[in-house]
Amino acid sequence: MTERPISDRLCEEIQSEFPDFAVRPKAGDALSRAIDGALRVVTLGAQDRYLTEYFTVLGATLYTPPGWDSMGDRERAVLLRHERVHLRQRRRLGRLGMAAVYLIPFLPLGLAYGRARLEWEAYEETLRATAELLGPGAARDPALRERIVGRFLGPDYGWMWPFRRQVERWFDAALGRIEAEGTAGRAEDLPKCRR
Repeated sequence: MTERPISDRLCEEIQSEFPDFAVRPKAGDALSRAIDGALRVVTLGAQDRYLTEYFTVLGATLYTPPGWDSMGDRERAVLLRHERVHLRQRRRLGRLGMAAVYLIPFLPLGLAYGRARLEWEAYEETLRATAELLGPGAARDPALRERIVGRFLGPDYGWMWPFRRQVERWFDAALGRIEAEGTAGRAEDLPKCRR
């Protein structure tokens, strides 16, 4: 008997917590195309990979780029755990509250503290899931650190928090908390997302 993929089990778990949760491709989605166009305009073309590389939760739907179907099971589970944090934030803040915190405080570009706070919470779960599912070495990988830090500093999220040292301190502290919890290497019994 073959064990079901972790990402399938995690997806079912998310669907039990959020019954309206769905996974849909960005390709062909009018709203995703509109967001892509707006991001290209406001970032002067610097964020040009929204449709092809970025996973996005809008409402209770996870919109996926073409790479979703070719991702490994554990990598997909790491991503789902990050996105589940955003679903829980939306439940906690409400739809309008989430949009306001994500898009406004303080500036939509360059100093978006609200967005940074939401993403710090989600990326800490990315680190925790990485340590648990891919191993502690994967969570400590300098390439992962630079990729996550770069997301805060660069056009990916509209230069949301451009203070490298502060973002690096956050990363190091988050990784320290995770390692202190002793969760690294203990894969959660987690869940094929329906499309």
